[in-house]
Amino acid sequence: MRFNHRTIYKTALLALMLSSCGKGFIDLKPVSAVTTDNFYKTAEDFKNAVSGAYNALRTGGTYGVDSYIFGEIRSDNSLPVASGSVTDQDEFDRFYIRTTNPYINNRWSNSYTSIARCNAIIGRIDPIAMDNTLKARYVGEAKFLRALFYFNLVRTFGDVPLVLKEITNPDEGYQYGRNPKAEVYTQIEKDLTDAIAALPVSYTGADAGRATQGAARAILGRVLLTQKKYAPAAEQLKAVIGQGQYALVPVYADFFKVSNKNNKEAIFDVQYRSGGVGQGNPWPNSFAPQNSGNAVIMFGGGGNNTPTDDLVNDYEAGDQRKAATIATSYVNASGATIPGNFVKKYFDVPAMANDNGNNIPVIRYADVILMYAECLNEAGYVAGGDAFTYLNNVRNRAGLVSLTATDVPTQAAFRLAMEHERRVEFAFENLRWYDLVRTDRAITVLNGKSAQINLVNPVTQQNLVFPIPQSQIDINKTKITQNEGSN
Repeated sequence: MRFNHRTIYKTALLALMLSSCGKGFIDLKPVSAVTTDNFYKTAEDFKNAVSGAYNALRTGGTYGVDSYIFGEIRSDNSLPVASGSVTDQDEFDRFYIRTTNPYINNRWSNSYTSIARCNAIIGRIDPIAMDNTLKARYVGEAKFLRALFYFNLVRTFGDVPLVLKEITNPDEGYQYGRNPKAEVYTQIEKDLTDAIAALPVSYTGADAGRATQGAARAILGRVLLTQKKYAPAAEQLKAVIGQGQYALVPVYADFFKVSNKNNKEAIFDVQYRSGGVGQGNPWPNSFAPQNSGNAVIMFGGGGNNTPTDDLVNDYEAGDQRKAATIATSYVNASGATIPGNFVKKYFDVPAMANDNGNNIPVIRYADVILMYAECLNEAGYVAGGDAFTYLNNVRNRAGLVSLTATDVPTQAAFRLAMEHERRVEFAFENLRWYDLVRTDRAITVLNGKSAQINLVNPVTQQNLVFPIPQSQIDINKTKITQNEGSN
């Protein structure tokens, strides 16, 4: 195995051999007896290949089932399960991650497998006879997805190999070392800019949920904000707002209902579908309390991603988001009230275990307007200015009163108000850790709660990125180096 490209290339392309089952682009079934040599020949092949690239979003190491471990367990929002994989998750929670931790290995390998899918589409589609607008859209979708996967990687590991072409020989993997993160961000920005030019404003019918122009702009805004490029980030976010394509749903809890998927607030979600077809979301079962039987959800719960008391207490009185997001007890089959926090934001009635219909949000309109408010504040605090308007739009939807310049009298105070608002608005949407890192608040906030988190070691600058998987160093020691301070 060499830089995982033997695995990445062969596994990724075989995984691409998928076809639509007719109910939507994300509904996929495997195709038997097909090889990479007779694939990528027709427009239909590329339709299926692009669907396969979207399907890669569901993997545990990208934006799928294990993503909460990076965005939530790593932060002050939640605790790991009390049994099973406790050691692997506890390493994230208390900051002593081994270089052999399976979750960091999955993030690396799943991400590069997914990137390989995108590279194959981009590299092979040009000579195919098909509608040119559709061809450009497929390339735009592949570049959007590639940018997402690289954004995950660079925020997780810092410098990472930048692979932009299809690997045809596994030995080529030895050529790739870790590119500086600035180069990776430059490529992410380029891919998203290309995607903006190629993607439509919206879709209809079975194509709902695909990447749109607005999704590419919104993610680009997040990418630029992460780099503290406030003015260009504001430009992209303002353009999304100006499209008039998106809006806050009137009731916060309604956004997450399975019956209301891909609504006006959903800019881009990872798509799931229940029904025993292998495309269900396991989160509702995973997050329900252990040993709860069918009292919370059919087929019981895994006890994962347990909300901290610190988060529970951070909600203001009257905040409707609290009841929509967290429960602090449940009533068991005997009628007894069992105390304990658990995530209730994602709920469905599964026909079998881990087969729920909930989508996982990647970015929604509430995030766009809060990021825009943040950019405005960074450009210069204005008492009662537009930044307050956008912040209060989100607060008012949650049933809270508007903040004024009396409540938030300075730029620094507005930053803290935004930190709080984002925490309660996006709890369990895998943003908290990355928000703390990009605002340079992770060290201060988490060390300030060291007793609550029971940290093994104080959080330092070195903890703001994760260790490179040891397996990657072992197979390419001359090119792949370890992050400083990793065990």
